[in-house]
Amino acid sequence: MIAVLDYGIGNLRSAEKALQHLGAEAELIDDPDRAAMADGVVLPGVGAFGRCAQALRRSGLDVAARFAIGQGVPFLGICVGFQLLYEGSDEDPSGSGLGILAGTVRRLPEGVKHPQMQWNLLEIGDGDGSGLLGGVPDPAWVYFVHSFAPERTADTTSTCQYGGAVTASAERGAVWGTQFHPEKSGEVGLGILANFVRAVDVASA
Repeated sequence: MIAVLDYGIGNLRSAEKALQHLGAEAELIDDPDRAAMADGVVLPGVGAFGRCAQALRRSGLDVAARFAIGQGVPFLGICVGFQLLYEGSDEDPSGSGLGILAGTVRRLPEGVKHPQMQWNLLEIGDGDGSGLLGGVPDPAWVYFVHSFAPERTADTTSTCQYGGAVTASAERGAVWGTQFHPEKSGEVGLGILANFVRAVDVASA
């Protein structure tokens, strides 16, 4: 079972439905105990970093997320859910993320429209060994809606150009994250989610 963490933020059903379309047993989960027992975990997120971080902690699902990651359960963060994997964000300096990935979420460069709300080219480059991005054409079109993105670190597996190179995805071990929305990125996005589903199947076999 893949738990899509339901902490009361935005439209979470699009990720759930995309996974179900691929044949995965995915469901929205708001119970931390059930989430901790999942074979795979997806953390979506839309809106402001600080509000999402607070809601995740109020729900108790932050504990379940940390437990799953600590157990090596395949884990995917999407959009603000991806940003929550980092230590903090310029959007809300008083807030804190889960600190699973090192680094800070930064505002997109000046001189470009905020938010980036468009299809953009995903540039995989040195991330072609990524388990999540396996088989994805380089470059590929994916869909973004965001004004902030994690800074580029050794965990970055792809970028897009938007006033400069912007982190589009990252991974460390069984933890993956995408700044773009795979559930809204057509066949390319479904292929990325299918890679995640396969990773869950292998890990739970």
